[in-house]
Amino acid sequence: MATTQATTPGKRVYRFAAGDTEGSAEMRDLLGGKGANLAEMANLGLPVPSGFTITTEVCTTYYENGEELPEGLRSEVEAAMEKVGAAVGAKFGDEENPLLVSVRSGSRASMPGMMDTILNLGLNDTTVAGLVKRAGDERFAYDSYRRFIQMYSDVVLGVDHGIFEDLLDNYKNLNAVSFDTELKADDWKDIIDQYKDAVENALKRPFPQDTGEQLWGAIGAVFGSWQTHRAQTYRKINQIPDWWGTAVNVQAMVFGNMGETSATGVAFTRNPSTGVKEIYGEYLVNAQGEDVVAGIRTPQPLTERARTEAGETLPSLEALMPDAFKELVEIFNRLELHYRDMQDIEFTIQDGRLYMLQTRAGKRTTEAGLSIAVDMADEGLITKEEAVLRVDPAGIDQLLHPRIDENAEKTVLTVGLPASPGAAAGTIVFFADEAEQLKSQGKSVILVRTETSPEDIHGMHAAAGILTARGGMTSHAAVVARGMGRPCVSGAGALRIDAKAGTLTIAGKVFKAGDIITIDGTTGQVLEGRAKMRQPEMSGAFGKLMGWADEFRALGVRANADSGRDAQQAREFGAEGIGLCRTEHMFFEADRILAMREMICSETEAGRRSALAKILPMQRADFEDLFEIMAGLPVTIRLLDPPLHEFLPHEDKEIAQVAEALRMEPDKLKERVTELGEFNPMLGFRGCRLAIRYPEITEMQARAIFEAAVNAARNSGKPVRPEVMIPLVIYRKEFDILAEVIRQAASAVEKESGEKLTYDIGTMVELPRCALKADEIAEGDLGAEFFSFGTNDLTQTCLGLSRDDAGPILQTYIEKKIFEVDPFISIDVSGVGELVEIGTERGRRVKPGLKIGICGEHGGDAESVAFCHHTKLDYVSCSPYRVPVARLAAAQAALRERSLN
Repeated sequence: MATTQATTPGKRVYRFAAGDTEGSAEMRDLLGGKGANLAEMANLGLPVPSGFTITTEVCTTYYENGEELPEGLRSEVEAAMEKVGAAVGAKFGDEENPLLVSVRSGSRASMPGMMDTILNLGLNDTTVAGLVKRAGDERFAYDSYRRFIQMYSDVVLGVDHGIFEDLLDNYKNLNAVSFDTELKADDWKDIIDQYKDAVENALKRPFPQDTGEQLWGAIGAVFGSWQTHRAQTYRKINQIPDWWGTAVNVQAMVFGNMGETSATGVAFTRNPSTGVKEIYGEYLVNAQGEDVVAGIRTPQPLTERARTEAGETLPSLEALMPDAFKELVEIFNRLELHYRDMQDIEFTIQDGRLYMLQTRAGKRTTEAGLSIAVDMADEGLITKEEAVLRVDPAGIDQLLHPRIDENAEKTVLTVGLPASPGAAAGTIVFFADEAEQLKSQGKSVILVRTETSPEDIHGMHAAAGILTARGGMTSHAAVVARGMGRPCVSGAGALRIDAKAGTLTIAGKVFKAGDIITIDGTTGQVLEGRAKMRQPEMSGAFGKLMGWADEFRALGVRANADSGRDAQQAREFGAEGIGLCRTEHMFFEADRILAMREMICSETEAGRRSALAKILPMQRADFEDLFEIMAGLPVTIRLLDPPLHEFLPHEDKEIAQVAEALRMEPDKLKERVTELGEFNPMLGFRGCRLAIRYPEITEMQARAIFEAAVNAARNSGKPVRPEVMIPLVIYRKEFDILAEVIRQAASAVEKESGEKLTYDIGTMVELPRCALKADEIAEGDLGAEFFSFGTNDLTQTCLGLSRDDAGPILQTYIEKKIFEVDPFISIDVSGVGELVEIGTERGRRVKPGLKIGICGEHGGDAESVAFCHHTKLDYVSCSPYRVPVARLAAAQAALRERSLN
């Protein structure tokens, strides 16, 4: 457990040293991760060079004051610097025995490589001679000085580091030298002169010799690096708040570049790629920390095992410095036991003596994180509850799909929205029929569309991935792709698609049908050519963690599934039923769409019934498949929801083909298409409104459901209790009219089959009025028996935003911090969420125990799942590939609630 130290109001500088430490790991918010962990290691008695931390609060003040440091800080820093000097037996700025320090950043969240570091600060033309005298090594001293000039000039003075690299490379080439370690003291003196000349030429002033000026320049630069473009981008990607700020850590230097008995390295206590319990890392002899990460020299493995596996000839640290290595391993074990997590550690060995410069929770792949959490629970280091809480649910999603190899070379053409995770490569196709045709020939294709519609469903099913120029995270393309487990990048606004010409233009580069591209639905990237992939691998740790999650969660998890394939996949991922079967998706198969179009184009009820009679056996077979796969688990079937015009052709060529198949004149078909067209179909003639006008559609679907239920129960021996869901209800009268049609169909099937049916009739809550009138719609024995919140449409209608057209609005609103996150990705708790709460409370007020869930895309978002848990819903329903995400998120919500009680 972390040691405890009290914060002092108004205190801005905290020291750390053996026996004189003012901070601890618990003070992470104030001292940043690096400063808090340095203090903690010092408290543990580990060999940590003395230093001090300037708090994150000073960073906040720095920016509030127009990038000026606060008054009084100088005296606190100078006092702390004297303490550091006393601890190591040196004095800052002293010509005979100079104290040299590093100045590093340290946010409360790890941001590796994003902010700035300066090493060897305190060297100048005079103190370098004092370092020579103290170390007895002239080459080392001048090597350290040139490193300082290069780093300080880049970070603090803004001189391009490439200038110094070119000067050093030119010097080595002229002197036939390959490695920095071959250069002598006199060489470094010459290079230092060149470096100083370069600074003066760039800035019209000499390199600063005053060590105080150096220190305050470095402190200001580290605070300033909090707002660099790369740091801002990293925070945006990782959702780190700007107001957190960074601390500054000033620490006495220890030197890994003091000769062949010195070294520096980076290590992980477990493999960060696989999670295997093994020391993983690299080191360099006679080097400083930046050499390991800069790629100037090839680092050497720490262990003999790693050296052998890599076929490396240079010695491991284990072989070269066995005493230091043994101490390092002991410290690794101690730190992992203390922090109860895998650690990322930086260390330096100075003349055979080991020093610890950093420890932090190590960054790891999702696979490694899952494996480490389960292993540590099995080892007794953490509890099962802690293991479940440590794995990011969003990361689980990535494990279930192919993804681009992290080490693969790639050319990014543009970036859209990461609408459905996973990666896919294939030839470009612009039409759904073409995608289906090429798939039948064994080819992998990427379906590229301006936007998709339900008519494209067969092409989307055939495609390896889907790319659209328009649409958001809950657009048609995104929702369908997630349900199918297909990678999808939507809303890639830089795409210029000319489907008729068969061309796709991105940033001036033209691709034709048949060219190969790769899409990454996890990042939103569109890549040129075929990128190298990694296939998903489910480890035993995955199953074990999911089992633990199921022990802890209270919220049920179902899947949105429209086919037997979807349902089977959902069961394999642990779904406890189907929370949404969208029956309209069943109508777009090639052998069914014609009958559906015949029904739509019929002008009489008799004609419609004749067409529906052709569709009924197809629907019945689909439902039987779902019921049998679910084997007694609940299945919620939504009756036909989209407007009829979505099923009709719109282009002249297709209209002519369909008219011929239906034996009607093209102009007549075109007239029907025009008649059914709407300006705003989302709020138009769809759902229950369509069924009330054409009740024969509901009658056919209800009959298909109940006949399937009878057949499935007979075939499987499992009880079947369908949940029939009426969409778009806002009035009780709408519900009553259609519920009666459904009950009559059930009675007819009971009479014909001789079987007693059990079923529930409920409604999809997707309009605000339905939520507000939930009590009215649920009341009584004949009222709704369940609610399912369709949060995709509820978000649209609550916020007045079309999910297909909202991309530019959402981007601006997120940038302006009007939205913290896209409300179509994570539920708008204070608006849409309140409607869910109102509907739940009012519905259960008149019908206690009313079964309630959600079936929008929010069902697979961890934050939204937590909201559903706290709102006491019975279940969430999401696409099959997000079922494990929801299971884990539900468990985490329950555990966090338990910890608060």
